[in-house]
Amino acid sequence: MPEKTLFQLSSPGRQAWSLPALDVPAVDAGETARKGNDLPELSEIDVARHFTRLSIMNHHVDKGFYPLGSCTMKYNPKVNELTSRLPGFTGLHPLEPESLTQGALRLMYELGEMLKEITGFDAVTLEPAAGAHGELTGIMMVRKYFEKRGESRDVVLVPDSAHGTNPASVTLSGFKAVQIKSNERGEIDPVELERACSNCVACLMVTNPNTLGIFEPEAKRICDIMHRQGALVYLDGANLNAYVGVHRPADAGFDLMHINLHKTFSTPHGGGGPGSGPVAVTKALEPFLPRPVVRRAEGQRDGGTEGQSDRTLDPSIPRSLDPLFYLDFDRPDSIGRVMGFHGQFAVLVRAYTYIRMLGAAGLKDAAESAVLNANYVRAELDGVYDLPYKGRCLHEVVFSGTNLKQYGIKTLDVAKRLLDYGMHAPTIYFPLIVPEALMIEPTETESRESLDGFIAAMRQIADEARTNPEILRQAPITTPVRRLDEAKASRELDVCYPV
Repeated sequence: MPEKTLFQLSSPGRQAWSLPALDVPAVDAGETARKGNDLPELSEIDVARHFTRLSIMNHHVDKGFYPLGSCTMKYNPKVNELTSRLPGFTGLHPLEPESLTQGALRLMYELGEMLKEITGFDAVTLEPAAGAHGELTGIMMVRKYFEKRGESRDVVLVPDSAHGTNPASVTLSGFKAVQIKSNERGEIDPVELERACSNCVACLMVTNPNTLGIFEPEAKRICDIMHRQGALVYLDGANLNAYVGVHRPADAGFDLMHINLHKTFSTPHGGGGPGSGPVAVTKALEPFLPRPVVRRAEGQRDGGTEGQSDRTLDPSIPRSLDPLFYLDFDRPDSIGRVMGFHGQFAVLVRAYTYIRMLGAAGLKDAAESAVLNANYVRAELDGVYDLPYKGRCLHEVVFSGTNLKQYGIKTLDVAKRLLDYGMHAPTIYFPLIVPEALMIEPTETESRESLDGFIAAMRQIADEARTNPEILRQAPITTPVRRLDEAKASRELDVCYPV
């Protein structure tokens, strides 16, 4: 039975609160209250039970399999929530002086150092709020780089297998996006790339592994082609979860990348946030990083000198007043701030916790397990659904539901029917180069038993498409709310309950 709204549950005279006696004259607010805006009248237990029932209906990664994986809903270890809620972090204000925020600044500095080690780059900014924001930040740095060199370049090349935010970031940065077609294996074609590259091209944006889950085997050759033309190569790091601890992008020749902390290092991004998209760069691009940058002063405190700094600890100043970690604003070539204050701090804490808990060996094992899980699903469902690009994938596999069209069934019907099996739907109709696409990304935390349950459900749905297609067209049929008309809902939005 569908859950009633609070207004439907309302009963005159009920209340969930009690207040002390008034010590000021009472005022009748009835005449001033706007008509139709009265609040529902409910007891405390009515409210508690209503929202508890709604929370149980909601699907989330703690409740069941979520094949959107690190794209949206990677499992978030509970220890991350404990550390992100430590009073020393939650009680901070970003305008407090450096001397009172040393713990937070140290965490940010050390997280940046770990990300440099993981990616192989020379410098990092933690400011960007999410992946697309990181992309925009990176491409703005590319523009500043060429402006500083006095070069006029107005084109950025974007493969057709890239994330849709790539051309958007290019356009917002004032460049023109030019698409590069993939070859029959779903990879960037170096010959096609060489044909498209010229001295008007500023950058190539590469997603590796790409949105088909395929690792670009010619990554180093691709970077060499671009560098010979004086162009840069940007790596969309949204899929870093596939090779963290196994491969360092800077070693292949990439010039900069963004890192989705909420994808690779937990903090589920579903429902619109929160996210974090640090950008890592080579030394040539380091001057253009957003300001401020967290730096460490040189001195003998806390393990001696580390890294390079333009600031030295003053032994004549009390330790509490001479910060070891500080914010460096003196960056004349910086693109400026890209976010208020210093980034999504709670996400930084979760990512720091995740990396420290796993360590280098644990991160490598997580990536390899994610790849193993995706390939297990690929092998078990190949032939049940079309597999446009054969061969091993990395962390995700993209099927097509085109073989079900003969029964009048679309990928959308498969996704809806999965809800009846207690599983969230995977990403559908993306990447765009695959018709009726089903992108499945199980991540490293799923057991073989949960994968087998998903595989069995997908097999059953494919069988239903052949024997009982009408049930798929009506799905879901067991959920509190049946199939909605998405087009109607988006065009006739109504979020108010009439009273």
